[in-house]
Amino acid sequence: MGDGIPGGSKEIGGGDLEAVERLRDAYGRIREELARAIVGQEEVLELLLVTLFARGHALLVGVPGLAKTLMISTLARSLSLSFSRIQFTPDLMPSDITGTEVIQEDRATGERRFQFLQGPVFAHVILADEINRTPPKTQAALLESMQERQVTAGGKRHALPDPFFVLATQNPIEQEGTYPLPEAQLDRFMFEILVDYPSEEEEVRILELTTAPQTVVIEPVLGGEEILRLQELVRRVPVAEDVIRYALRIVRATRTTKPEAPPFIREYLKWGAGPRASQFLILGGKARAVLRGRPYVTIEDVRAVCHPVLRHRILVNFAAEAEGISPDQVIDQLLSTAGGAEEGPADGRLRQVSGSPDAR
Repeated sequence: MGDGIPGGSKEIGGGDLEAVERLRDAYGRIREELARAIVGQEEVLELLLVTLFARGHALLVGVPGLAKTLMISTLARSLSLSFSRIQFTPDLMPSDITGTEVIQEDRATGERRFQFLQGPVFAHVILADEINRTPPKTQAALLESMQERQVTAGGKRHALPDPFFVLATQNPIEQEGTYPLPEAQLDRFMFEILVDYPSEEEEVRILELTTAPQTVVIEPVLGGEEILRLQELVRRVPVAEDVIRYALRIVRATRTTKPEAPPFIREYLKWGAGPRASQFLILGGKARAVLRGRPYVTIEDVRAVCHPVLRHRILVNFAAEAEGISPDQVIDQLLSTAGGAEEGPADGRLRQVSGSPDAR
């Protein structure tokens, strides 16, 4: 299998190559700024930036106290973007998110008219904190915003700021009183990112930072207009056909009713990923390549984003749950067999693979 280096594309010109270099340098500076406030979590931060430059949204899953809110607000400050936090609760109403129309009177004429008051969703970076703690009616209020980047109220459309970036969080432990996100809304998120505990050395550093009387100053690195130009640049990155077919082969192999599905997929999955997974594998690969200073996508770029793209788009069945097999383990096995790298066992059963650093 080739590495996906194109043999000459008209899509990326000399000016674009300079923009790729600038983005790589900006990526390094953003990481430096984030490191002032965030200890570790380097893979999480990279995936957040990949999501941003691919014009996607991300769902962060992790226990409380892992600095998810601080990470997102710090990222917004480093990019000169407005930030809004919405705490999802059982009594939250859709209008509490999107805004509402109110009657206002013109004191000069006495005329009354409706005026739309914008809700907290009108910001560049939205933190939807504990999104599964609010009923589906309110969860759905974000659907139009995430997909269409607009809010409709009173029959009128109100455009959201651009760039627009939704980051939602979930607590994977406490499930009492929660409303799991429907599959249709989960599919709107480009990535599901697992936020794990810090290492011992990282936790020592966290204690040093958080118990000392110091104020962290974050310097902006990029502005909104430049981010929009770089998002457009990511879209223009060429992808070789063998890389596209590799991404498609991985996604189609998760569909239990298709002949491409290997035996362990049919045994352990209820259903597989839809077309959005293929799109996000390619877009994620493009953004990762550009952040690393390359104007082309390799198969390794696609493999690097497989776990966050697929883990919330495949559903394991009862047999997998009974054996303690997670979606990440299924993806590990899928990557080990995709492209003819290493064939699975003859009986088609899933091996306990732990080679991926992203697997939990």
